[in-house]
Parts: sequence; C-alpha cells; structure tokens
Amino acid sequence: MISGTTKLIAHLGYPTESFRAPMIYNPYFNKHNINAVVVPMGCKAGDYIQFLPLLFRLSNIHGALITMPHKVTTIALLDEVMTTAKVAGSCNAVRLNAEGKLVGDMFDGEGFVRGILRKGRVLQGATVFVAGCGGVGSAIAASLAKAGVAELSLYDSYAPIMHGLADRLKTHYPQLVVGVGVNDPAGFDVVVNATPLGMKEGDPLPMDVSRIAPSSFVGEVVMKQEITPFLEAARARLRLSGRHRYAVRADSGLSGIFRLPHHHAGRAARRLRDQLLSQNGRGCPADSGDDQAVCSGRLRMSRACCHVATGRL
Repeated sequence: MISGTTKLIAHLGYPTESFRAPMIYNPYFNKHNINAVVVPMGCKAGDYIQFLPLLFRLSNIHGALITMPHKVTTIALLDEVMTTAKVAGSCNAVRLNAEGKLVGDMFDGEGFVRGILRKGRVLQGATVFVAGCGGVGSAIAASLAKAGVAELSLYDSYAPIMHGLADRLKTHYPQLVVGVGVNDPAGFDVVVNATPLGMKEGDPLPMDVSRIAPSSFVGEVVMKQEITPFLEAARARLRLSGRHRYAVRADSGLSGIFRLPHHHAGRAARRLRDQLLSQNGRGCPADSGDDQAVCSGRLRMSRACCHVATGRL
C-alpha cells in the first residue's frame, strides 16, 4: 500500500514500454514489508538534464534507477560518483544522501559477478578476457576489478572506448594488470562476450572459441536466445551438455546505493521469475534478462543477468 511515508524510487529512461524493474522490485518490496515503490518515468534525452535535479527536490524521493539513454549523461549531474560508476563511465542508480547531495553508482555488472561467484568460481586473483567495451562490457569490467581480479584483457573493434576503459581501470585500480587490443581468449580463467555479436542471424563469433581453455568460465550477455551461437560453439567444441537456470533476485543495489533492507529472495524470487516468464513468453524477466547457464565438466558457460543479481536454483 502506497502512503505518505512511502519511499519513491523513480525508474528513468525512454521509452518506458520495455521497463521490467517495477515488476521485479515492487512485489519484492511488498513481500518483505519495505515501504518503497519503483515508478516508471519516461523522460526524453532533451529534458533529462533539467529534470533530474528537480526530481530530487521532491520530499519523498529516495532514489532513481537510470536506464537508457541517460546512463552516461547522469555522471556529470552527480555530486559524488562511486568508483564502479567512474570506471564504467556510466551510472544506473542515484540516491540523495543525508547532506542533500546526489550520489551515483553502477551495479549493472554486479549480477554477472555474483552469478560467477555462485557457480563456485574464485575471482580474487583471476585472469579475465572481456570482448566488448561498450556500456555492458564496461560495467562488467568495473565489477570484476572491484571483485579483485588480477588481470583484465580488453578488446573492442572501436579502439577509443577500449582505451578509455583501460585508462579508467588503471587510474582506479593501479595494481590491476590491464591489456588491450588482442582478441585472444587463450589462457584466461574467465572469458566474457560483452559484444552485441549474436543478436543478428549470421553474426560472426566474437572470438576464436577453439582458443578457450577447457578450465575457463565463459560468460555471455547477448539475451536474444537461450543458447547463443557463441555458447553453442563452445559447447559443441568441448562436448558439453546440460543447462541450469538461475533465479532472479531483486536485492542488487538495495543494501548498497539505496540503503534499503534486503533479504535472500529464494523461492519467492523463483516464483516471481516464473510468473514473469509466463507473462513475457520468454526468458526476460528484468531489463537485461534472466540468467542462463550451460555447464558440464570443467567449463561453465553463463548468460549473465547484469541488472539484477542472480541466485542459484
């Protein structure tokens, strides 16, 4: 029940028709008696710079979830930018702190990292190859650096964004070994496709799958289909079988940027996911999809949810 004491969290972007965050967060808030509500708000790019500061003059505003096309623009509008957002070069969550300042963070990559950790993979000290340094790839790289990986090798066909991400990583994580410009996954503990290759039929593979070590964890962010050509190629080469699905969790960002109580979603999250899958007719219960994984033997492949955290079924 929305009341005069309900904390308002705006979901800002345009257009709003594809927004799924309210369908994830609001049932979660209701179940756990959290007096907050996520409200979709369609704001066009031309109005955003003026609108965001005005939004946070509301007395009952608690924060905002930021989605396209405003994630990059938001950085310049903040009073304080958390390290993960600085590295990613974009922001997807904003709150007003006790001093009345706008604080922004990025947790698009947190679900990906949690998915890896929940599969038992150790990221502290790991070596990682990330193909694709756009919005998703930058967010994942930022969260991987935060998780304590030892080496990140980056590749993108557009060199300026690749080098920009590398420079930000070096600035904020000087101990991290950062490589650029070589599209070769050989020898890395974790391999990630964060490119859009696989979205269209006939797309080339993002990298030479035959170069991936059998011990690697392989991650995929393309959500068009359950098993992308990239995952299928890796599975076929390494003779993998079986599939595991992760539950959607709504707690990513709650205890961090929004400072709200959070709980392990467990069975409730799985029921919510199933309801949303039924409504949507496909595996996309949140803005950036749910989590899929293919695993067998030593290689584990995961289509990772980058907007909400993931839990193991």
